[in-house]
Amino acid sequence: MTVAAVPLSRRTVVALALASAVGVLAFGWPLLVDAAAALGADAPLVLALVLAGVLAVLFVGLGAGDLDVKAVAVLGLLTAVGAVLRPLAAGTAGVETVFFLLVLAARVFGPGFGFVLGATTLFTSALLTGGVGPWLPFQMLGAAWVGLGAGLLPRRPRGAAELALLAGYAVVAALAFGLAMNLSFWPVQLGLGTQLSFVAGDPAAANLHRFLLFSLATSLAWDLGRAVTTALGVLLLGRPVLATLRRAAARAAFAPGGRS
Repeated sequence: MTVAAVPLSRRTVVALALASAVGVLAFGWPLLVDAAAALGADAPLVLALVLAGVLAVLFVGLGAGDLDVKAVAVLGLLTAVGAVLRPLAAGTAGVETVFFLLVLAARVFGPGFGFVLGATTLFTSALLTGGVGPWLPFQMLGAAWVGLGAGLLPRRPRGAAELALLAGYAVVAALAFGLAMNLSFWPVQLGLGTQLSFVAGDPAAANLHRFLLFSLATSLAWDLGRAVTTALGVLLLGRPVLATLRRAAARAAFAPGGRS
């Protein structure tokens, strides 16, 4: 068993919970309030809060003495690799080349590391490709949750069972990521007056129904492409990548105290 690169101390759990709570509010505010503000106007604030949450996870670990320079170095390396992988497909037909690495790395290095890696990878990729815009903070949050969930999966399965578990998670996470991204722009994308439009002040159930119909009609094929690509990446490359990452984790000998 290896020690998590960002151990889940009590303060780290609080930081992750706060960052995730901010994320839920950032995605779900149209369903909670009578919203008329444009997405672009709120994006800088959301981005600042996301970055604050990610930095909180890092500095909580550093302040507790649990996150050493080796963990930061691994984070930087995997962020760079993920940022290079992402533009290879550029989301064409839903194909994504970055999420399988995020899932595998979070599996080895733990949920806290996965959360930070998801956010830093999407942020760095956006800087490299000029993809900075009002969608970026939401992409960072979604990817951070993908990494967090992968790190929280049961630790016991190994071999083929582990790959099956990770591939199944990859499908669910990729579809959920697509839904989250849709929710981030759906309230302002269609405007008013269509059968699939967001209606400010309507009951949440009615807006959710319209949102699901919108997602089925506009993005299901793309989301399935992301899910299939990520699952295939896990199944085809999972065994050697997991072995490499676990050797790196063992040699790094991260500070103890976290989830193994």
